[in-house]
Amino acid sequence: MDELERIDAYWRAANYLSVGQIYLLDNPLLDEPLTPEHVKPRLLGHWGTTPGLNFCFAHLNRIIRERDQDMIYICGPGHGGPAVVAHAWLEGTYTERFPHVTRDTEGMRRLFRQFSFPGGVPSHAAAATPGSIHEGGELGYSLAHAYGAAFDNPGLVVACVIGDGEAETGPLAAGWHSNKFLNPGRDGVVLPILHLNGYKIANPTVLARIPEDELIKLLEGYGYRPHVVAGEDPARMHRLMAETLDVVFDEIADFTAGRAPHLPMIVLRTPKGWTGPREVDGLPVEGTWRSHQVPLTEVRSRPDHLELLWEWMWSYRPRELFHQDGRPVPEITRTVPVGGRRMSANPHANGGELLRPLVLPDFRDYAVEVKSPGSAFTEPTRVLGRLLRDVIAANPADFRLMGPDETASNRLQAVFEVTDRAWEAARLPTDDHLAPGGRVMEVLSEHLCQGWLEGYLLTGRHGLFSCYEAFIHIVDAMFNQHAKWLESAKQIGWRRPVASLNYLLSSHVWRQDHNGFSHQDPGFLDVVVNKKAEVVRVYLPPDTNTLLSVADHCLRSRDYVNVIVAGKQPVLDLMGMDEAIAHCTRGLGILEWASTDAGAEPDVVLACAGDVPTLETLAATALLREHLPELRVRVVNVVDLMRLQPRSEHPHGLDDTEFDALFTADRPVIFNFHGYPWLIHRLTYRRNGHDNLHVRGYKEEGTTTTPFDMAMLNDIDRYHLVMDVIDRVPGLATTAAHLRQQMADARLRARAHTREYGEDPAEIRDWTWPC
Repeated sequence: MDELERIDAYWRAANYLSVGQIYLLDNPLLDEPLTPEHVKPRLLGHWGTTPGLNFCFAHLNRIIRERDQDMIYICGPGHGGPAVVAHAWLEGTYTERFPHVTRDTEGMRRLFRQFSFPGGVPSHAAAATPGSIHEGGELGYSLAHAYGAAFDNPGLVVACVIGDGEAETGPLAAGWHSNKFLNPGRDGVVLPILHLNGYKIANPTVLARIPEDELIKLLEGYGYRPHVVAGEDPARMHRLMAETLDVVFDEIADFTAGRAPHLPMIVLRTPKGWTGPREVDGLPVEGTWRSHQVPLTEVRSRPDHLELLWEWMWSYRPRELFHQDGRPVPEITRTVPVGGRRMSANPHANGGELLRPLVLPDFRDYAVEVKSPGSAFTEPTRVLGRLLRDVIAANPADFRLMGPDETASNRLQAVFEVTDRAWEAARLPTDDHLAPGGRVMEVLSEHLCQGWLEGYLLTGRHGLFSCYEAFIHIVDAMFNQHAKWLESAKQIGWRRPVASLNYLLSSHVWRQDHNGFSHQDPGFLDVVVNKKAEVVRVYLPPDTNTLLSVADHCLRSRDYVNVIVAGKQPVLDLMGMDEAIAHCTRGLGILEWASTDAGAEPDVVLACAGDVPTLETLAATALLREHLPELRVRVVNVVDLMRLQPRSEHPHGLDDTEFDALFTADRPVIFNFHGYPWLIHRLTYRRNGHDNLHVRGYKEEGTTTTPFDMAMLNDIDRYHLVMDVIDRVPGLATTAAHLRQQMADARLRARAHTREYGEDPAEIRDWTWPC
C-alpha cells in the first residue's frame, strides 16, 4: 500500500467513525445486521462538513511526519465534532485522555454512544476535544483564533479550516486581515483552508457561488496566495491535495525565511456530505443542503433507511480498516505522527502545559503619593500604562496588549516607550509607533482583538484587552463562548490552567459626556455576571492605587475572565498604597475617614462602586457632614463586585453576618453604582434588609453634555444623593425639608451654568475632600 492509499484508508476510517458517532449505540463494527435497537433514538450531529475535515486531517498528518512539522488545527465549521473526535481516537490521544474509550471494539462503541448523547460530548469541537482550542458552537472566530495561536510561536503552523458558511460572518471577513500583523521572523504561520462545500443549513453559500476568478482576486486582495483543490473523485483529490500541500509548505518555508511576501492558502471544493448517501427518498442529498445534518433521519422506523445506513457504512470497507477487535490496522496507524507531533496531542492545544508565569514588576513601585484622602487627582490608566510598559519589557515573547485603536486614547501610551504597534503592511513617515516587532495589537475590530487574545491565551501566553466600555458589547457572544470554554475546561482533569482573559474597560459611561449617548453603556457587566461564579470576576477600583493592585492580581490569575472598569480622566486619589492593597484584598470596606458613625450604628449607609459614583458619594457625604452633622453616615466602597453575592453563590461572596455588619439589616442603604442599578439588586436580592436598598446608576439617560450634568441626568449626583438620604432616613423628610430644597436648587443652578458656559461650575469640577 503506497502513501496515498494509506491516506485514503485513514480518511475512510475517520469517515466511518464519524458516521458511527452520529447514528450508532451499539454494533460498532457491524458484526451483525443493523437493527433499530443499534441506532440512537435521537439523531443529532452534522455530517455535511465532516468528510472534508477528515480529508484535511489525513493529508496534514503526512506533512507533519515527513517534515517534522509542529502543527495544530482550528476546526472552523461549527459542528465538525464527529471529525475532530474521530481524528483524536485514531491518533490514540482520545484514549490517553479518556482511558475508558479504548482503541478497540468496546472503546469504539463508547465513542459512538457518547456523541451528542445525554452525559456525553457535544456535536462541535469543545474543551473536551483533544487538540482543540476553538469552541465551534458559534461561527466566525476561527481565523482570529488561529492567528492568536501563531503570534510569538515561531515554527508553529496553525491549520485553520474555514467553513464557507462561517466565511459569510463579519468577524471572519475581518480575520483575513490578520496577516498584516504576522511577523515571519517572530511568529508562526497560519494556513487557511477555505472549505467550500456549497451550502449552509438550508441555503447556498456566497463564496461557493461567485465566479472562481472573482474569489481568487478577493483572496489575493486580502494578501494570500490561493491554491485550489477541487473535485469529488477521491483518487484524483488525494493526488491533488498531496501535490498542493507540498507546494504550500515550500511556500510557507519561503515566507518564514523572508523570501516570499505572501502566505499561501488552500481553497478546497468538495461536495457537501461527500461520500454520503447520494439520494434519499428520491431527493438528492450528497452535494446539497440536505446533507448538512443527518442525511437519514428515520433509520429506527423505516427499514429502507436502515438499509441505506448499512450500505453507507459498509462503503468505507471497515474490514480493511480495523482488526476484528476494533484496533486500527497498521496501515492507518502508520500515517499518524508520534507523541506531541500529533495534532490532537500538540501541547500548544493545551496551552497550560506551556504557560510560564509573567515576570511582573512590583506594582507598589508605581504608587501615587496620597498625603490626605481626596486632596489630589491623577489619571489611573495613565499610571497603569507605566506598569504595563514594564510588563511588556520584562516579557518580550509572551505578553501582548490588544485594543481597537485606543491604547493612547485610554491613556496607556507609556507602553510605546518600550514597544510599537505591530504592523506588517506599508508604513509612512507620518505614522506613529508602527513596527513589525510591536507588542501592541491595534485594529478597529473588537472581534479580532478578542479572537487574537483568546488564541494567544489558550496556547499558553498572557495578555490584556483594553477597550472603550460601550463597545466591548461587540464581543458579548465571544466572551460567552470563552467563558463557557473555561467552565468546561475546569471539569476536565487534563486541561491545564491558562492565563485569565483580562479586560480593561475605560472611556466609560460617566466620562463619555463629550461623545454622547452612543458611547454611554455600562451593560457589559450584566452580561459577565450571567456566567458561572467559578469563571468571572468584576472589579471597579475607585482610584489609581487600587487600580494598580487589582491589575497585578488579575495578571497573575488563571482560568478567569477578569473585568476591570477604570477611568482615564483625573480622579481623586483616595488611598495610599498600603491601604489600597488592604481594601482590594477585602474587596470592599468602610471608608473610615469619610464616615461619621464610628462606635455607633449608622443612620444611613452610602455605598458606592466605580470611580465617578464614589466621587459623588463622597461629595454627598461632605454635604451631609456640613448640613446634618449629627447624622451618622457610613461610607462603604465596593471594589470586587462579587463580594455582594452570598458565599453560596460566589467564592468571593460575603456570608450574611459579614454583609449585615457592613450594610446593616435594617438601615437605609443608598448605593451609587457605576452600571445599571438592577444589577446590584440581582446580586443582593437574598440579603437581609434588601427592601431598604435603594440603588442609583445609569438609567439610559445620556447625551453630549458636561460630566456633572451626565451624573444629574441619571440621578447619581451628590445633590440627588443627599435628597435620597433625606427621603429615606426616618424623621428627615420634615426636619430637613429646607436642605432638600437647597439640593434641588443646587441641581438647577448647576444645569443652568452648563447651559450658559458649556462647562461645570468650578466648585463641582475641582471639588476635593474637605480636610
